[in-house]
Amino acid sequence: MAQYLLSVYMVDGQEAYPSEEEMQQAFKDVDVFNAKLQADGVWVFAGGLHPADVATVVDGTGTEVLLTDGPFGEAKEHIGGFWIVDVPDLDAALRLAAEGSKACRGTVEVRPFQDDPAA
Repeated sequence: MAQYLLSVYMVDGQEAYPSEEEMQQAFKDVDVFNAKLQADGVWVFAGGLHPADVATVVDGTGTEVLLTDGPFGEAKEHIGGFWIVDVPDLDAALRLAAEGSKACRGTVEVRPFQDDPAA
């Protein structure tokens, strides 16, 4: 089994849902998807994030810690939420990403976690 990060992307200035009803339906659909992941035994963790403009960037690489407001990346696309799943292979992760994308009505990026060299 391998763990994958399924990241949901949001675009600055673009409404995620065209209506309140569509948003509520998406939330319900994501709840159903989350329950499926848990029932199938592939769920590790998931969460939604506040908008990127409330982020704080911490740089502790110098002699003093530097804190700055806002997202680290100068991009209009930011992670809005994610799932971490433990599945047999990339194909399984891609199938789940397609289901998650449909449920949340957003684009999902799939990335594997690095292997643990101690394992």
